[in-house]
Amino acid sequence: MKNFFPACLMIALLSLLHPLNGKAQTTQKAVDKKASQINFIENSWGEALKQAAAKKKYIFVDAYATWCGPCKMLKATTFKNKDVIAFYNSKFINVAMDMEKGQGPELAAQWGLQAYPTLIIFNAKGKPVYGTVGFIKPDDLIKFGVQGLNK
Repeated sequence: MKNFFPACLMIALLSLLHPLNGKAQTTQKAVDKKASQINFIENSWGEALKQAAAKKKYIFVDAYATWCGPCKMLKATTFKNKDVIAFYNSKFINVAMDMEKGQGPELAAQWGLQAYPTLIIFNAKGKPVYGTVGFIKPDDLIKFGVQGLNK
């Protein structure tokens, strides 16, 4: 009977710690997943403007269409480059806009877009300061971001 209490205490402690361990692993997986790509706000220009104003950051817009091959290449390669991820996640509010859904057509007309992908940098107030059209390699996307921040 003497050994019963310590054994029960040990089992109770282990059962309490087990869910915490699982949560820590789940949280780490979420962090790892986020770090594997640029963190984009999806299809919400209003939310991007709100966050940019609050955080005093420029906005990076990926204006794309779902049928666009170069857009898909950007998402599969450039936007998953570790240096690009680190740069854009720290320096910008990032938003990916499907230009054929929701606010997309209205914004495409407002911004005068004619081809995809179009990448645009806006200041924290939502004024466009720099842009480019077409697929871009990781090193060039970082240069593009630096140039945009200097405008």
